[in-house]
Amino acid sequence: MQITGIGLIATFLILILKEQKPVFAFAVTVIVGAIIFVFLIDQIQEIFQLLNKLAVDANINIVYVETILKIIGIAYIAEFGAQITKDAGQGAIASKIELAGKVIIIGLAIPILKVIIETVLSLLPT
Repeated sequence: MQITGIGLIATFLILILKEQKPVFAFAVTVIVGAIIFVFLIDQIQEIFQLLNKLAVDANINIVYVETILKIIGIAYIAEFGAQITKDAGQGAIASKIELAGKVIIIGLAIPILKVIIETVLSLLPT
């Protein structure tokens, strides 16, 4: 409820400011986005702890879980950055942020893909 309330209030404020002071409207957008992210940090930490516990319980190498969590984090951060730049009217920069996020994600995923392929190959009869 708090996040929705903050979002709605910010939206009305931004609509008013956009006509008078567009620079301030963009600043409010960025600040409110950061505030919402701060509100979510505790829940994000709980999710990460739960996933780590599940990985330990399932006897999964923690490196793979950490890599997957990094990939998810990069995806969210890249999306957040792209949305902010789109709000500022910079669609070209937003698409470059999204591309950079995807390239970084692919780089992080390669070791996991390698292990999956090796596992599948080891299961195949020779």
